[in-house]
Amino acid sequence: MDKFVPGKWISETLRDSMKVPNKKAKMIAHRGLSGLELENTNAAFVAAGQRSFYGIETDTQRTKDGHFIAFHDGELDRMMGVSIKICDITLEELRKYQMKDFWEKRKRSDLIVPTLDEYIRICKHYEKVCILEIKDYFSDKDIEDMLALIKEEDYLDNVVFISGNWDSLINLRKQLPDHPAQYICGKVDDELIEKLVENKLDIDPYFECLTEELVKKLHNAGIVINCWTVNEVENVALLDKWGVDMITSNFIE
Repeated sequence: MDKFVPGKWISETLRDSMKVPNKKAKMIAHRGLSGLELENTNAAFVAAGQRSFYGIETDTQRTKDGHFIAFHDGELDRMMGVSIKICDITLEELRKYQMKDFWEKRKRSDLIVPTLDEYIRICKHYEKVCILEIKDYFSDKDIEDMLALIKEEDYLDNVVFISGNWDSLINLRKQLPDHPAQYICGKVDDELIEKLVENKLDIDPYFECLTEELVKKLHNAGIVINCWTVNEVENVALLDKWGVDMITSNFIE
């Protein structure tokens, strides 16, 4: 096999994670074990923590009153059916909304939006690396406050930051010049590689943008490669064969 197989839908009847044996790539649980439990919930984080994943990925952003939460979307419509933006709601108001479970689409009292510190504490308990996505733009003050929270949990050395917002990563670099951080992207070209090297950043591209030659080029530039989101065993095996460092998946460990 020298090319990717077509993507598949995740089955709602899935009851356990899947494994690719004898691989070297480190597997990351996308938004927790989101193929089994609802994405970005403590249930999904715990499910990932109880398995062999190297790291657990989540997204963080701030509520109206400045709390950091683990949530992907900018508003609540997809997950909760209400048209409210995260930036327009307080944490207390947000916690009143329950989300529906993954398989029956019924509300569950434990399915509320986690805070960032809850996510970190779960990762710390299960000794997993935090793959923490900074959503949208984070100012210098946002970065400072986020780092203070992580340091309070004494877990900064076990966090890899990722973001598709270049300016947020540059603001992170001001405070953490050498800390592991990855730029989320699609297309990868020579200009981007030069920018990554200049700013000491690694990369988290969409997996279908990668080739064996590109993996070698990135590694020759000293860049660590994560990739998202790979839900086919055959594709994980191919990326591992090429030497990708990390692979993010909804249910493959």
